[in-house]
Amino acid sequence: MQEASFNGFFRTIIYMIGFYYLIKFLSRIFLPILLQKAVNKVQDNFDKHQNQNPFNQQNNQDSQTPKKENLKPTKQVGDYIDYEEVE
Repeated sequence: MQEASFNGFFRTIIYMIGFYYLIKFLSRIFLPILLQKAVNKVQDNFDKHQNQNPFNQQNNQDSQTPKKENLKPTKQVGDYIDYEEVE
């Protein structure tokens, strides 16, 4: 049976703390760059889909031509009568 030495345990703790601070330092440098690239890529895809949408072009043509009024007649129900209960 092997026993863990105090030096090995202490060295492992030091490595873990060093690795944590290394990741923290590198993420402060590279994470904003990676996020900016991701946002730009999403923006480009959004713009490309907006330009390819045929529904968008149809709306532009409709907005240039005058709209015809299609008013549906509302259904006339009648007058409202308030009833009172008679005893």
